[in-house]
Amino acid sequence: MADIDRPETPHARTYSISELCREFGVSARTLRFYEQKGLLHPGRRGWTRIFSHRDRARLQLILRGKRVGFSLEEIREMLDLYNLRDGQVTQLTVASHKMHERLDGLKRQRVELDDAIAELERALEIVDGMLRERSAQSSDLEPESI
Repeated sequence: MADIDRPETPHARTYSISELCREFGVSARTLRFYEQKGLLHPGRRGWTRIFSHRDRARLQLILRGKRVGFSLEEIREMLDLYNLRDGQVTQLTVASHKMHERLDGLKRQRVELDDAIAELERALEIVDGMLRERSAQSSDLEPESI
């Protein structure tokens, strides 16, 4: 049977830059930047970039990593460990360690934000109370209209 009659396997599927841009809501410039930084490795057909299933999966991980605050260097480090041929044990260990660190950092930031919000709310109560007092006093002092 000819290759054309065989159903396409998910790993054989390729994607154009515009398909990935639409699917993930990123610009072509973003994809070219990730390629320049060595995070994506599309093939070429002339000037056209051809992204593989692996590139699509890497893009998904890059965007997820960025969303939770990892730097591109941290993301690259985790992605590059995939090729060690150790059943991903090293990659998963490093990823787990980095994710625990990031989670701890975000929890600390949440506590700091909650404290800052509470402090600001207390300050606003004081300032708004003072403003109401001053407004009431100034209306008592206004001369009567003739």
